Order: sequence, then structure tokens, then C-alpha cells
Amino acid sequence: MKSNSGKVERLAFIGFGEAAAAFVSGWGAGRPLRLTAFDIDGGAVMQARYAEHDVAGCETAQQALAGVDAVFSVVTADQALIAASAAADGIAPGAFWFDCNSCAPGTKRRAAEVIEKAGGRYVDVAVMAPVYPKRHRVPMLVSGPHAEDAAAALQSLDMCPQIAGSEVGQASSIKMIRSVMVKGIEALTAECFLAAQRAGVEESVIASLEASDPAFEWRRRGAYNLERMMVHGMRRAAEMREVALTIQELGFSGAMSSATAQWQERIGALHADPGTADLKDRLKTLLDRM
Repeated sequence: MKSNSGKVERLAFIGFGEAAAAFVSGWGAGRPLRLTAFDIDGGAVMQARYAEHDVAGCETAQQALAGVDAVFSVVTADQALIAASAAADGIAPGAFWFDCNSCAPGTKRRAAEVIEKAGGRYVDVAVMAPVYPKRHRVPMLVSGPHAEDAAAALQSLDMCPQIAGSEVGQASSIKMIRSVMVKGIEALTAECFLAAQRAGVEESVIASLEASDPAFEWRRRGAYNLERMMVHGMRRAAEMREVALTIQELGFSGAMSSATAQWQERIGALHADPGTADLKDRLKTLLDRM
């Protein structure tokens, strides 16, 4: 149930990956008084992560949610609705369910129905940048009927919410549609530069791009885009499938987003070490793995 002070003092995570660890490490001494977590990966690596961040790992979602003021759902996009459905019967009356997952607005609305029916307060949250280096201070959008109270709760955690609207789906729409461009450029980077490297014309292609748009910093941005795909490609692929669904819900084909998902998955599935921040080195690493 909600704390009398309005401050989030008892907090749970459903999913304890990069985002959850970033938030907890960012809070430091300002963290909530009680932190619990449940992750479907309950193995030794996850247990070590709980211990590293001084978080009480639980065997079930219901144990983690017992008596908390708020819940951060930070699972993969394809698990967001499943996580909400599985955990709903354990949520305390009035507790916030911060759905931070990169899902289509329709997926978020279905999750909202589940949480609201169980007595929780569902909040559509869109995390708008990588969680590192800003950690808990990463910019985020919130929307839904509880957006104002949710923003105040997040601010009590020294977080940086911005209200995107009063309807579930408004925050996620912004995130999803933006990802068409951001993750799409990453996929274009892979297709263009890998093909150029394999054809032996990468220097000429890069020189031509630099001549056309020198401000883009093609080598640096290209290397960065590949690193994002190499490290986070599988998660980005799941997100881009939700992006394609978003675009389809708006009456378009979603073909570009679907193709982006395929490239993200292909690169992510290689599990390649990004190594140095050199574009040619990363291209060689990927081609060697393909």
C-alpha cells in the first residue's frame, strides 16, 4: 500500500537486469528502505547480483511484491504482459506498477487492465535513453490516469519523469515511434558497413558518406551503433517487434521495423565482444563470426 508520506519506501523489481541494477546503484544512500526483487533467472549469477546490490531476492513475484509501495517491471518487451499477469495477484492495493518495458501501446493497455483489476495503479513508463551513465536519473516519460501521482513518487526517488499524457499508451507511443529511427539507423549501419567491408570498399563508402554529411561522424557513430547491437541486440530485437506492432496498429505495414528487428537479432545472437571502439575492428569481428 502507498506510504503515508507519499515517498516510496518499499520497492520491488520484477526483473533484475541492467536497468534495475542501474537504478539501485544510482540511488546509493537515497535508496528506499526496503528493496526486493524477483527474476525468472534465479541462478547463481542472479543471486550474486542481488547480493552485490544488497537487494532481497525472492523465489516468487508474490513474495517480492508483498506490502510494497511501488513495483518496477523491467523485463524484456516480450515478457511485459506475462510478467504483469503473473504478478498481479500479489500487488498491494494502491501500489504503483511502473511498466518500464519497451512495448506497443496495445500491449501496455492490456497489462494496465490486469494490474488495475488487481487493485494496483498502472503507469506507462518510457525510458528515453540508455540507463548508463545516468542510472536512476535517466530521462523517462510517464502516462496514464495516475501519471501525476506517479511522477511525484518517482521524484521522491530522485528520478526524472516527465508527464506525457493522461492515457496509457501515450508514453510508449513516443518511445516506440522514436525507435523506428534510432534502432533503424543501427540496422542500416550494420547492413551498409558490413556489406562495404565484405566488398572491400568500406573506405570509399565512408569517404562518400563523410563528404555528404560530415557532421554525422560516420566512423564514431557507426562503431557506437554496432556496439549497441552487439551488446543489446537481442533485447532491441524484442523491442522492435513491439515497434512493428505499434506501426501496424496505426495502419502501416511495419516492414522497416520488422527488418530492423531481424538485423538486431542477427547481430545480438553472435554474442561478439565489441572490443575496441574502432569501426573496422568491430566490422571484422562480426564478419569473422558470421
